[in-house]
Amino acid sequence: MDDITRSGLAPASMQSAALRRSLGALSGSVALPVGGGTLRRFLAFAGPGYLVATGYMDPGNWATALAGGSKFGVSLLFVAVLSSLIAILLQSLSARLAIATGEDLAAQCRDALPRPVSFGLWLCAEAAIIATDLAEIIGTAIGFQLVFGLSLKIGVAITVLDVFLLLGLQRLGFRKLEAVVIAFLVVIALSFAAELVLARPDWAWVAQGLVPSPVVFSDPAMLYLAAGILGATVMPHNLFLHSGIVQTRAIGPALPDKREALRFALWDSGLALTFALMINASILILAAAAFHANGHKAVSELQDAYNLIAPLLGSQMAATLFGVALLACGLNSTITATLAGQIVMEGFLNLRLPPWQQRLLTRLVAIVPAVGVIWFSGEAAVGKLLVLSQVVLSVALPFAVVPLVWLTASRQRMGALVAPLHTTIAAAVTAVFIIALNLKLVWDALAG
Repeated sequence: MDDITRSGLAPASMQSAALRRSLGALSGSVALPVGGGTLRRFLAFAGPGYLVATGYMDPGNWATALAGGSKFGVSLLFVAVLSSLIAILLQSLSARLAIATGEDLAAQCRDALPRPVSFGLWLCAEAAIIATDLAEIIGTAIGFQLVFGLSLKIGVAITVLDVFLLLGLQRLGFRKLEAVVIAFLVVIALSFAAELVLARPDWAWVAQGLVPSPVVFSDPAMLYLAAGILGATVMPHNLFLHSGIVQTRAIGPALPDKREALRFALWDSGLALTFALMINASILILAAAAFHANGHKAVSELQDAYNLIAPLLGSQMAATLFGVALLACGLNSTITATLAGQIVMEGFLNLRLPPWQQRLLTRLVAIVPAVGVIWFSGEAAVGKLLVLSQVVLSVALPFAVVPLVWLTASRQRMGALVAPLHTTIAAAVTAVFIIALNLKLVWDALAG
């Protein structure tokens, strides 16, 4: 068996992997124990999946889930479940690409594709990150407004400090950053568990929402929200993020080490995204039980949800929990989106800047449009803009998914860790489905 087969790396990947690693010095910074049981090694590896999961429950998800739940009850619950299954499939390919090649998705696109194509994909990725950051910055600002009474403009300005929070956490080590993110996720989960206890939904009615409905494709309003849920769940930047942060693990060069790392990555992301699904489903169920069931069928603004939830559920604690969870969610999401922005910029452009400059530049690219939106559209429009940002993500998604499926199906690039045929087929069908959904969405928009 030759060195390439033993390592699982193809020649092109071997030549470039050492030259461009995601996140600079953080690459390989988390050591895995030598020997020990499988559980011990998995727990040492686990963490990237939860940073990825953070992006699947950001304020944009809240806006689409609240709008969908209040307008259509639990009818779109199956879309949230389907979106999460798609996310698990695509994130498994993202981790596979990183472990097999030693590079992230952006760097691999730059290596494999003609420069004009690669540049176009970079523009799409940047547009998706701006849409993501727009939602997360506005969501975090709303969280500051609800919890501390600050104006949205001040809240948006405060989110610039997330960059320095991220730098401070990374100076303590990537595991510390992961611990903070997971702690925020626990706060969000406990908040929504309490909200559901207060809402007391009819679980038999909720179960009906798990059955797919063909009405989604015939009702333009429902399709619009379904596309928003899909875009908010299967976020393009998360595919770049996962392929970058999984490289923070010190994975050995031998093929058995890579196979073990891939297995751990699949477990890590699968468990984390299941956790994210439970939270997303809780938001939609809460909106259905608290708003739709009580005749409030047009709740898309986070502020409206906050103001309505206390009187409808009969507890001021419900509103407080909502605001705290939103703030925790926004802070978490802005941290991971900034990391994704750095990975995309470094990978596609091979641009190397000091960490604080890189992250500040990434954040400013999103803050400028966010401030413009609030300044020119007013605070009353932010809910609709949150949903629109998630639809933009859905439209941008194929430009990340198609290259990912193509790259992971290439034995020349993936070596022994090339994606199995059945996985490639499932991912290709998923890509076709996403493209068809987007074409239908654009057709309805033009017809309307």
